[in-house]
Amino acid sequence: MSVRQQYDDIGEAFEGFKSLPLARYGEVPSFLTLVGDVRGKAVLDLASGTGFYSREFARRGASEVLGIDISGEMVAVAEELERSAPLGVRYEVGDVAELRPLERRYDIATAVQLLNYAEDTAAMERMCRAVHRSLVPGGEFFLLNQRPDYRFDGPPLDRYGFRSELTGEEAETGPRVRITALLDPQPISFVSTCPRREVYEKCLRAAGFDDLAWVPLQVSEAGLEEFGTDFWADVLADPPLVMLRCRA
Repeated sequence: MSVRQQYDDIGEAFEGFKSLPLARYGEVPSFLTLVGDVRGKAVLDLASGTGFYSREFARRGASEVLGIDISGEMVAVAEELERSAPLGVRYEVGDVAELRPLERRYDIATAVQLLNYAEDTAAMERMCRAVHRSLVPGGEFFLLNQRPDYRFDGPPLDRYGFRSELTGEEAETGPRVRITALLDPQPISFVSTCPRREVYEKCLRAAGFDDLAWVPLQVSEAGLEEFGTDFWADVLADPPLVMLRCRA
């Protein structure tokens, strides 16, 4: 099944991912802290899904936000949310590996779970080049991905709302993985790859990015207060996600 089909099938349910403990208290606060102050900046949100981060950047004062996603169904949900509570965010359907030339260059680009859907190294490099040419010189690119050295045979992540499993298949960029969001009443699964660190670094550098830095996921103070420190021990010892920042 293609990436587009996987996400078209999820549609509106995707919004529920952000309420699961790992996303709500780990991914979201960590990624927003990494991106930092967006006031007055133009933000390009790639693999924007239903627009969760696009809306958040607009609320935080970005001067312009464009969200691009390969799934027409995801974009339709994002546009409906924009109509019901306008923030000035624009969305469009697009494949980042074949990204059209944009009308302007952006100060910041973000990509949550994007490069892990590249079919091979060449496709990942095309994605990275498309992002690089869409940024102003010195613009920043922030990514959140599956952590390449996550131990799939370690303690399960079910209590955090997700399950990560190897499928047994290998792609050029790394092993294929199945991620299941344990939503109630219907869990949702999708398959991507878990690219190796050197694949990310090689493709980003080949596209012209430098100042690459891997940034670990943190659990927010609210998450520690809500569940206690012990609850988070497994996910902090072996985080399934990791962030990456670099500069054009």
